[in-house]
Amino acid sequence: FGIATDENFVITTTNRKEITEDNFSDLVQDGVTLYLLQSVDQMLLSATKERIDFLPHYDTLVKSGMYEYYASEGQNPLPFALAELIDNSLSATSRNTDIRSIQIKLLFDDSQGKPAVAVIDNGRGMTSKQLNNWAVYRLSKFTRQGDFESDHSGYVRPLPVPRSLNSDISYFGVGGKQAVFFVGQSARMISKPADSQDVHELVLSKEDF
Repeated sequence: FGIATDENFVITTTNRKEITEDNFSDLVQDGVTLYLLQSVDQMLLSATKERIDFLPHYDTLVKSGMYEYYASEGQNPLPFALAELIDNSLSATSRNTDIRSIQIKLLFDDSQGKPAVAVIDNGRGMTSKQLNNWAVYRLSKFTRQGDFESDHSGYVRPLPVPRSLNSDISYFGVGGKQAVFFVGQSARMISKPADSQDVHELVLSKEDF
């Protein structure tokens, strides 16, 4: 790697957790991406990329007909899909101490690409690991690896308030990926954790998925 004998360096995960002798077995798994840096908080010189591979859970087949269920009950599935798309934002902003902002934009300007639904919030952000786990369809507790972080990790359900939306709306039965691919052909999630300088981006196409 071209490291001089008198040069200090650290090895970290993509979430900037330093690899040490004590946590090596927990953080270093087969296929994990690592950074070789001069310091834990060093600015990355260029973007990094990693591919997400996983074995789908059996629920993928068992519960894949959710939309047919809603249609058969005479309900329009679109509101359920849109509700699912803002669930992460509701969770991410639940602990905001200042203004809680969630914007839903419908973009139809052909000069900017294909039409899109954009959900933008000022929440705490997601780490690369949380984005990775969001991409895994029906991530099961039986298939989780070390250093697992839920996309709702640290979330505490707020007290019920009349005429307001909390998170936990996933009981509608529409998974995040099902919702995305019901509305469109691809998903792009861009997030910056509140305590990190790194910006993480996840791109998931229906064809690849």
